[in-house]
Amino acid sequence: MRVLIVGAGIAGPTLAYWLQRFGHEVTLIEHAPQLREGGYVVDFWGAGFDVADRMGIVPRLMDEGYVVREAREVSSSGRRIAHFDPRHVIGISGGRFVTIGRSDLSRAIYDSADGHVEAIFGDTVTSLNDDGDRVHVEFQHAAPREFDLVVGADGLHSRVRKLAFGPDEEFERYLGITVAAFDVAGYRPRDELVAVMHTEVGDQVLRLALHDDATMFCFMFRYDGDVPQDDVAAQQDLLRRRMGNAGWEVPAILEQMPRARTFYLDRASQTRMPSWSSGRIALIGDAAAAPSLLAGQGSALAMIGAYILAHELHEAHEDHQAAFAGYERRLAGLVRGKQDAATRLGAAFAPRNRMQLLLRNAIVGLMVIPPIANAAMGRSLVDPIRLPPVPVG
Repeated sequence: MRVLIVGAGIAGPTLAYWLQRFGHEVTLIEHAPQLREGGYVVDFWGAGFDVADRMGIVPRLMDEGYVVREAREVSSSGRRIAHFDPRHVIGISGGRFVTIGRSDLSRAIYDSADGHVEAIFGDTVTSLNDDGDRVHVEFQHAAPREFDLVVGADGLHSRVRKLAFGPDEEFERYLGITVAAFDVAGYRPRDELVAVMHTEVGDQVLRLALHDDATMFCFMFRYDGDVPQDDVAAQQDLLRRRMGNAGWEVPAILEQMPRARTFYLDRASQTRMPSWSSGRIALIGDAAAAPSLLAGQGSALAMIGAYILAHELHEAHEDHQAAFAGYERRLAGLVRGKQDAATRLGAAFAPRNRMQLLLRNAIVGLMVIPPIANAAMGRSLVDPIRLPPVPVG
């Protein structure tokens, strides 16, 4: 089948890899002029790690990623008030866990499929017309084309979802927290393999040293106003206004924004839909079922969904309706669990009041005891899903 995949983040290139491996003719289109660079890091584990293993990219991920040796909470003065060693918890996963830049993960996936799929950058879809036999697609720049299937893998603010299913407000569920991230070179102080956090009522800042003398900063803060889209200057102004009075190193960090190599800001939202497909058009990744940035496993979930969709299309012998139904049936329970868990995590990142802040810091302090850390986090490192085997032939 001729399949158009819209979006070259995590889900799109993963689906492209598996579909071309199963013999389909794949076109991958991305609105950005090239693969995105920088951004935030993700903790990568579970069944998504297993998909990466089947793609043969785990050695590269482990080489380019990080195994954080300390999660440290500090006061406004920088004094350590709580800490624990994440490696005690990671042991439950059998070492199949890595913290990695989202763009590095995306690049590794894309490179595994590069040369086997048609990739178009700097363009996007503007119209989708499903006549039952094929999908007629119009693009912003390229000439119109026809495909047997179209899959939207274009993120939380999916254009495919808007065109085929409806506006964002019908499916997006905002969790009340906005997330920002940027990275700069040469920042000091620098703590290798240590995630340093400072949490106040309503917000949190995290600092993590990256390769090549870079440092990433991640902000999470409660915010009820409008969040600007596609306007970095307005986004940075919002971050300054919201976080400018925070303690610790925050004023010095905000001064680094003009030097940021990359900048990201968006609402922590979920995508909740009654169905992820309509006719010959389907959605995967955050476009279909974003768990939110608070869940910390959106990238892995995107890879799981992409693998399962490709597997179902192969097993259904190109019966797309049966494949789409099987894809949703296999994945729905896992997605609901991740999304429900994320709605309960807000207080860990941006406590609503002083009591929640004190309770959060006390729990972080207890995480230094391995059995408590395992009890608190260990279950989340094992996904309640069994991946189907890679088809033979």
